[in-house]
Amino acid sequence: MRVKIYVEGGGDQAKLKRECRRAFSKFFEKAGFKGRMPRVVACGARDSAYGDFCTAVKTATDDELPLLLVDSEAPVQPQHQQTGQFDPWGHLQARDGWNQPANTDSEQAHLMVQCMEAWFLADRQCLQDFFGNSFQTKALPGNQNIEVIGKQQLFDALKNSTRHTQKGEYGKGSHSFKILENINPKLVFSASLWAKRLRDTLENKL
Repeated sequence: MRVKIYVEGGGDQAKLKRECRRAFSKFFEKAGFKGRMPRVVACGARDSAYGDFCTAVKTATDDELPLLLVDSEAPVQPQHQQTGQFDPWGHLQARDGWNQPANTDSEQAHLMVQCMEAWFLADRQCLQDFFGNSFQTKALPGNQNIEVIGKQQLFDALKNSTRHTQKGEYGKGSHSFKILENINPKLVFSASLWAKRLRDTLENKL
């Protein structure tokens, strides 16, 4: 099975899309998928990722499986993540009005809860190593449940913790994909049920 993951990220710049594609590919390679890698498609804006995924579903051959990977942008309500049952399409319909395309199942939609940067908090040592000695770990949220940390709280914490570093305040374009390349996937899967679900899906499909 050839898996293509349509990922939110990279904006409108070709350079950032290349960085996004490379970073996610590196992440999946480190996660144990070397030699059976999914193909990462950096789609830019969130709506573009959904649109590209829907188009891919319509044109996919029998040996192709399109997956969608986007930020949840908000807390996932309990009815959409009950124990052992995940309902990403329910969340995306409620929040964004996105309908589940025909002939797809729940395993084809995946969420970064509440955004990609939450994954970084699973590997705080990586953040320390990346930004250097002036990085303020204490400015990061103390909650170890990374999926309940609000997006604005997370971005504020990243800016505050990096304000005095040589690399400067955290910037999504300038830092995010470089960090993603370096974080430990095992720590992410341990800290995020939704990330673990993505890994498990890839294990089953590749």
